Amino acid sequence: MSAESPSAEILWNMYPRLQEETYVFCQVADARLTDVIANSLCIFREGEGMCVILPQYLARQHGLAASIPFRQITLQILSGFSTIQLTAIVTGALADAGIAANVITALRHDHIFVPEDSAERALQLLCGISNRAHYT
Repeated sequence: MSAESPSAEILWNMYPRLQEETYVFCQVADARLTDVIANSLCIFREGEGMCVILPQYLARQHGLAASIPFRQITLQILSGFSTIQLTAIVTGALADAGIAANVITALRHDHIFVPEDSAERALQLLCGISNRAHYT
């Protein structure tokens, strides 16, 4: 795979989409992982233990300590690992607006988790980046 800079076309076609579900980040003991694995969006082993991203209702159902609620914005452009600077452009714009972001770059798309109370504003900002690319 060769790396490519985000052209106006990539930004133009990123089509940010706000997902419906509310998610939380939780630390889960290995022994409890089987309780939540089927409904986990993401699992990451950190030095301190397993971190899972779960629907908020599931974390409550299992009595898990959780982060603040987050919403997921998926960039619909097929970006994956080959597009350099896209994450920096997106997170930089969110940071400038005072919006925290946790980005997961998966195989085909970038997924941005933003605090639930900032989700609509973050979506508007990302749509603005895409719209501005139409005129550059």
